[in-house]
Amino acid sequence: VPAAGARGGGGGGGGRGGERRFRLTAVRREPAGGCSTDHRVSVSTARSIAVLEQLSDVHSGGQDMVIHRTAVPAPAAACMPRRVGPKKEVAECKEKFASSVDPTVSQTFMLDRVFNPEGKSLTPMRGFKYSSWSPLGCDANGRCLLAALTMDNRLTIHANLNRLQWVQLVDLTELYGERLFEASYKLCKADTPCGELGDFPEFQRRHSMQTPVRMEWSGICTTQQVKHNNECRDVGSVLLAVLFENGNIAVWQFQLPFLGKESITSCNTIESGISSPSVLSWWEYEHNNRKMSGLIVGSAYGPVKIIPVNLKAVKGYFTLRQPVVLWQEMDQLPVHSIKCIPLYHPYQKCSCSLVVAARGPYVFWCLLLISKAGLNVHNSHVTGLHSLPIVSMTADKQNGTVYTCSSDGKVRQLIPIFTDVALKFEHQLIKLSEVFGSVRTHGIAVSPCGAYLAVITTEGMANGLHPVNKNYQVQFVTLKTFEEAAAQLLESSVQNLFRQVDLTDLVRWKILKDKHIPQFLQEALDKKIESCGSTYFWRFKLFLLRILYQSMQKAPSEVTWRPSHEDAKILISDSPGMGSTEDDQEEGTSKQASKQGLADTGKSVDIDDTAEDSLHQSGDTGGREPMVEKLLEIQAQIEAVEMHLTREHMKRVLGEVYLHTWITENTSIPTRGVCDFLMSDDGYDDRTARVLIGHILKKMNKQTFPEHCSLCKEILPFTDRKQAVCSNGHIWLRCFLTYQSCQSLVYRRCLLHDSIARHPTPEDPEWIKRLLQGPCTFCDSPVF
Repeated sequence: VPAAGARGGGGGGGGRGGERRFRLTAVRREPAGGCSTDHRVSVSTARSIAVLEQLSDVHSGGQDMVIHRTAVPAPAAACMPRRVGPKKEVAECKEKFASSVDPTVSQTFMLDRVFNPEGKSLTPMRGFKYSSWSPLGCDANGRCLLAALTMDNRLTIHANLNRLQWVQLVDLTELYGERLFEASYKLCKADTPCGELGDFPEFQRRHSMQTPVRMEWSGICTTQQVKHNNECRDVGSVLLAVLFENGNIAVWQFQLPFLGKESITSCNTIESGISSPSVLSWWEYEHNNRKMSGLIVGSAYGPVKIIPVNLKAVKGYFTLRQPVVLWQEMDQLPVHSIKCIPLYHPYQKCSCSLVVAARGPYVFWCLLLISKAGLNVHNSHVTGLHSLPIVSMTADKQNGTVYTCSSDGKVRQLIPIFTDVALKFEHQLIKLSEVFGSVRTHGIAVSPCGAYLAVITTEGMANGLHPVNKNYQVQFVTLKTFEEAAAQLLESSVQNLFRQVDLTDLVRWKILKDKHIPQFLQEALDKKIESCGSTYFWRFKLFLLRILYQSMQKAPSEVTWRPSHEDAKILISDSPGMGSTEDDQEEGTSKQASKQGLADTGKSVDIDDTAEDSLHQSGDTGGREPMVEKLLEIQAQIEAVEMHLTREHMKRVLGEVYLHTWITENTSIPTRGVCDFLMSDDGYDDRTARVLIGHILKKMNKQTFPEHCSLCKEILPFTDRKQAVCSNGHIWLRCFLTYQSCQSLVYRRCLLHDSIARHPTPEDPEWIKRLLQGPCTFCDSPVF
């Protein structure tokens, strides 16, 4: 979401409206969340970048959306002046320009915030003006990086490594300034020598060539790295394009996972030839298994064109031979936002690219299609959408739907419809004021799977008057129905619950509200499991059962964390009719706290106690037995699905052990224990597992290689997949990824607190480190 001005906040909201053909039912949803690839929305404010992360918490019975909020703090000090020359010479030039008798020089210098970021008599440049999310899988935890641009033009990259704190990994503004200084402010050696720093035009040129305007991430690509033994291995990389004031574009290449300055592979600078550049976007097109790439650049004067990008050492990527002009008229309509959407052309039977750009109150669109004749370009404008200029635009890349908003609280949904020649747009209006009154909108973003629309709003006019104070809120609009979300989850090609949190949250809300799983969803899921057998559908079934279980629970009458102020000093403890004693209250409090702890750790809760307590609170003594039986039945199904997922992952671990170990004692995986655990159930008959176990046991040759307790050196038997207990009672939690006992004080936990995992160690082989990088086997969430 773009910058929200000087303040930021969170809230909820929605809207409805539309035409008869494409009726959009927008429902109010509270609070807001989820617009990066891993369902995080960033709001730029004066103090920080507020990051709201949407969670689909299976351990919470509340219907409200669960949001985890963190923040990237703004730098305490202003960005240091650009490195444009020796410090002494720069200081002399600044004094010379400030005291110049030529007002065009002195006033331009004093009022330019690039030259004077600290402000002096001007308002300090505090806060962020733009942020950009990387694709999923770029940081050390396999999640998204955040590139942030401050008001004083400092470009940095941040990562959320420990879930509570954002860490700055690199300052690209400083690094790029050092590169230009070493190159004497020339892009290549053939360039003409630069002028003297004492000349004001040269002073401006050196600043403008390192003042970022906008930055955008590419998709993850593959590069080849040569090892010391001359072997080649594929390494993931990502590109960050940075657009500067003078029209140059710096393309940074980072090796994944991005850890900091040492992960920078290269940096190339491209001249776009665009004057007054305002925005850019990546163009990534795939045709006959050939991937083409380029950068779409827009100008404040109107033109839009694609710049070729040569990607060295990137496998399978090609680029254009020369720039392609999409719109060349200098019509003074500034390009505010550009989105590039990959689509499939139903008539031409091939892939194509839809480029949409917000230009004033209009939407410029361009359809790019590669045929035997070459690159075909069809473009036009969509008019009559808004009476005011478009302030923000977002797109659902799964179906090509585009959303635009103006400052008057009106949001338009544009649906592309292909024709024989090109395409046309059907659009409808979403009036946010119909739900929460008069508002002004400042930015919008759609969730990754198109379920929600996050909108930044402030209060609108009341009785013809503007509000005295502006309170920025992140409102939330539901764009899909429960049936649409369920169908999309069943037919998903992603097959990962964590990457579809916006859809699973709609399903979660529906089940908690109705307290049952719809019959059509149950039947469709059972058919998928029978026909496909993918573990994704088993995890989806586990998710539904857990939510159903939570819907059966009664909320406690008191908040569990709030201390009780009741007087518990009762001396007559032998009379049962005189009320509860202090000991009884302490026992009840500890019992309640233990249940809460079990729920937080993702372990199973005692059905009898929970059901009995909830029914006792509700007073429904007549329906106690049916409710308890229902809860027992659901818990039995949950345990059965969890056991199936555990066995499937155990087979995968044993397969890795068999493939990567010549001698089984070289691995720290409890191989014998896992084999015995799989074969302990007589009802479990999996031919694949039995054949695999037979090969492994033959390799082990009657040897066990057991794990030992680090405190007493006793054997740790493998009797439970969650924990290991030695004969002296020492308890160690087991890693759910490798089933090793975590005999250390520090370990990792999955996002939804389903399971724990150990940290990789230097002596671990590569295949064990690869196993430890996997997501949770129950909820697909990453591990921190």
